[in-house]
Amino acid sequence: MEHVLFSDGDTKKIEWLIQTTDSIIEQKREHPGIYLDKVSNQQSKYIALHVGLFWSIGTFIIKNQDTVKFVLDDKKMLEHLSGNKKSPDEFIEKRKFFIRQLIEQRKLKIQYELVTPDKTGL
Repeated sequence: MEHVLFSDGDTKKIEWLIQTTDSIIEQKREHPGIYLDKVSNQQSKYIALHVGLFWSIGTFIIKNQDTVKFVLDDKKMLEHLSGNKKSPDEFIEKRKFFIRQLIEQRKLKIQYELVTPDKTGL
């Protein structure tokens, strides 16, 4: 099955939207105290992508070997995730590790799309 995963975040919250052929599910969460007003907007976007992917797998929306298109509105994030570019931010590197771990464990096929911030679907 194919899915489209939109995600976004800021210093206060994260959100993600999973679109499949027959459904759209949107989720929003406030940051817990450990992250609230302590992470940058970019770090929050990585948290949102990681949590959205993890949540989608845990709720059986995304299954092993599915195709998932990550729709991103941050060019650096796209370059970082789709290639071997390393971020100088250790927090982001850890989120990237966890995202890649989920991808490998579930044998997901990942595609990337860069959009302008107003086209993210959130």
